Amino acid sequence: MVLFKLHKNRSGKRGMSPVVSTVIMTGAMIAILSVTLAFANNLLWSKVAEGDFDSSKQLMHSIGLQIDDVAWTMGRTETIRYASQYGGIEFESSVLTYNMSVVTTAGTSEFLNTTGSLMFNLPTSRYSISDDYWARIFPDPDESLTLKGTSAPVARVFAIERTPMPDGKYIRVVAAPSIRVLFSSINSTANTYYVRMYLPVLSAGESPRLSQSITLTGESVKAHTLNDVQSISVTVDFPRGTSNDFDSAFFNFPNDSEVFDFSAFYSAGYTNVVLELYVSEVSVGFGVS
Repeated sequence: MVLFKLHKNRSGKRGMSPVVSTVIMTGAMIAILSVTLAFANNLLWSKVAEGDFDSSKQLMHSIGLQIDDVAWTMGRTETIRYASQYGGIEFESSVLTYNMSVVTTAGTSEFLNTTGSLMFNLPTSRYSISDDYWARIFPDPDESLTLKGTSAPVARVFAIERTPMPDGKYIRVVAAPSIRVLFSSINSTANTYYVRMYLPVLSAGESPRLSQSITLTGESVKAHTLNDVQSISVTVDFPRGTSNDFDSAFFNFPNDSEVFDFSAFYSAGYTNVVLELYVSEVSVGFGVS
C-alpha cells in the first residue's frame, strides 16, 4: 500500500503583508490627525472670538469716554478704529428717553430727550457665556439713575447676553448715554446753589462702512437755565422696550427714576437754586475714514 503524505496549506494563517499593514496604519493616522486638526481649529477660532469679546469691553469703555470728549464742543470729531474677526459695532436708535420735570416757583418745565445707543454685537454661535448674562463694566459703583461728580462719565458700559432677540442672537457690549449731575454753591451775598446736568443725545450719521471705525461728532449744544428750582424729577423710558427687546431689564439701570428735592437748601439760607441743563447732539458715523 502506498501512503501519500498530505501537506495542509497553512497560508491562511500567515500574518498580513507589510503593504496592507502600512495602508491601515496610515489611514488610522490620517483619521486621528484630522480629528486633532478639527479640534485645534475650533479651539483656535473660539479663542479668537473670546479675544474679540474681551477687547470689545475696552473698546466700548473708550467710546463712552470719547462721547464726553466731543459732546460739549460743536464740530469736534473723534475717530476710534478697531479690528474684530466676528463682531462689529451697531447703532440702535431711540432706545432711551430721558424726561426731566423741573418745578420752580413760576411753574413746571418738561425736558424730553430721546437718544440712541452703541452696541458691539458678537454672534453667540461664535462666543457665548450664558443666556441672561449681565455684567457692569463702567462706572463702578453705580447706585442711581444719574451719575454724579466731576469725574463721572456720561455713558454706562455693560455686557449682556440675551437670546433670542428680534435682530438675532448676540452677546453685546453696550454704551448707553446717561445724565451727569454736578452740584456747586457760591458763598456770597447771593447764596446761590447750582445744579448742572449734562446729557449727550446720540443720532445716526454717515455710514459708508469703508473700515472698522466709528466717528463721533459734536453737532450742537443746547443750554437751558431755570431759577428758583424747587425740585427736579428725572425718569427714563424705553421706547423699544417690548418683550425680549431693549427694555428696562436689558439696560438694568440701578433705578428708572430719581428725584432731587431742594426745599432743605432754602431752609438752610440759600435764596436761589439754579438748574443749568446742557443737552448735546452727537452724530455717530461708521467707517467714514
